[in-house]
Amino acid sequence: MPTSLTAPLRETRFRALVTGRTLADFGNAVAPFALAFAVVDLTGSAVDLGLVVGARSLANVLLVLFGGMLADRLPRSVILQGTETAAALTQAVIAASVLGGFASVPLLAGLSLINGAVSAISLPAAASLTPLTVPAALLAPANALVRLLSNVGRIAGAALAGVLVAFAGSGWALGGNALLFLAAALAYRRIRLPQGERAPGRRRPFTELAEGWREFRARSWVWLVVLQFMVVNAVNAGALLVVGPLVADDTFGRTGWGLALAVQTAGALLGGIVAARWQPRRMLAIGVAFIMVDALPMLALGETPYLLPLLVAMFLSGIAIEQFAVAWDVSLQENIPPDRLARVYSYDMLGSFVAMPLGQIAAGPLAEHAGRSATLLGGAALIVGATAIVLLNPQVRGLVRQGAPG
Repeated sequence: MPTSLTAPLRETRFRALVTGRTLADFGNAVAPFALAFAVVDLTGSAVDLGLVVGARSLANVLLVLFGGMLADRLPRSVILQGTETAAALTQAVIAASVLGGFASVPLLAGLSLINGAVSAISLPAAASLTPLTVPAALLAPANALVRLLSNVGRIAGAALAGVLVAFAGSGWALGGNALLFLAAALAYRRIRLPQGERAPGRRRPFTELAEGWREFRARSWVWLVVLQFMVVNAVNAGALLVVGPLVADDTFGRTGWGLALAVQTAGALLGGIVAARWQPRRMLAIGVAFIMVDALPMLALGETPYLLPLLVAMFLSGIAIEQFAVAWDVSLQENIPPDRLARVYSYDMLGSFVAMPLGQIAAGPLAEHAGRSATLLGGAALIVGATAIVLLNPQVRGLVRQGAPG
């Protein structure tokens, strides 16, 4: 009989973790939306927009390995408290620059770079903390619940961002965003882990990174899926953070774009419920295959830039992404040693993020020279092709969940 989705909430540490991650994701849903339209209002340039949003991804790429090493050395809840506080400060400065009328592309890009550095340090700590807050039997529902409640935060964030940007302006949206990050930092203060649940890590940093790399490359199903998402994330970053807002501004409007992002997260919310209850033996292969559905929003934006087809495509994409995300987290957490998990997560994030700045920076010039429709349709083809190639691997198709029914 499937474990109850709410069973992990009986654990005090898990409740604190899921509260912090939900608030952080609420803030992270507001941030890119508000920042994108702050740049559009400032210059109206697709190239400038790509540079600003790409700066954050560049910092993610440069520092995520450092974040993974720290997470395997230091108390992860302390890392999360510090990074969320720093994120609140950077967003407050961005909001002040927009509201005070002294915002500029170099300033916004620089602050986005700092915000990306903070995010890079926090991501491996957050991803690898879940197994330390629940018993092993609750790992799958815990991961599903983390993502489900985080998606609730994203729905609220995307909806709030659309309303605030449309009626109050991007500066006020960014100011509210700073408060959300501060609230997340306070929630993480309630996580208390026994001293024995983390290794002090007294070895040299490069030795620890090499150990994490050996774990990462030892399994072809790990690095192949990461290569897949190198493509998928780069395409999505360019399509949904750069080209999407421009198409929305010329067609169904900014509020409609906020609704589309919220509907995608609503699909992820339903997908999380499904993933918590439906745990097939070959969870990873099924999750990877679902990523082909992620091409639908690009097809809708490129072929029929109307709101209703886009909403349907975004909803289905949200469901598909969540099936993969839960399968991926459970697969890593069941098969990677706990004292190396954060470092493997950091290599996963590095590979997944490394091409995102390229996707964001290249999307603007591609859309201007090849056309928005051709750029979006080409991105959809790349997602389908990369996913099909990964599914050819026997390890991806054959990985079986530990304890799954026969």
